[in-house]
Amino acid sequence: MKFIIEHLEPELYDWCLIEYRHISKAVGKDNLIFTNIKKGKDKLAGLGEVKEESVNNMNLKNACLMEMDGKQTLSSKDKFDSLVFGGILGDHPPQGRTLKHFKNWKGDKRNLGTEQMSTDNAVMVSKLIVDGADFSKLKFQDEIEIPIEEGQSVIFPFRYLIINRKPFISEELIEYLKKTEEF
Repeated sequence: MKFIIEHLEPELYDWCLIEYRHISKAVGKDNLIFTNIKKGKDKLAGLGEVKEESVNNMNLKNACLMEMDGKQTLSSKDKFDSLVFGGILGDHPPQGRTLKHFKNWKGDKRNLGTEQMSTDNAVMVSKLIVDGADFSKLKFQDEIEIPIEEGQSVIFPFRYLIINRKPFISEELIEYLKKTEEF
């Protein structure tokens, strides 16, 4: 199974790189393809295959677009060769950017429920399902709060997979948040 991340941000932001590294660790670099990479290809070296070309211009066979508006939930019974994800830094509320970018998608679409997930969580949940997990038996937490410093925290209003009683989030991202001055 190939997991394809169609990068949809105007740049390869540090935050994107952190999520992409987390995805690479989760699924393995041999199973990961980054597409629509116009700048910063060298930053993705060693994380997976990197292509400038958009999935929209590739002739993928038996590929499925992972999209919240997909009518069916991904199942371990689905037999796709690749799953395509929009590489987007999340908006709250969701703006449907993946669906807009893939408006001419002719293939199958599947969802992972009705709640928005970070890209790394969507990929990890999909991997677990492809490997045989039942979506309805996976545990999730909606909205997580990350302490930044004394009396300050950041709330992420997305759905997170729970693994070993903890949300699936990159420790590197947590450290990044503690150092950034963007909040």
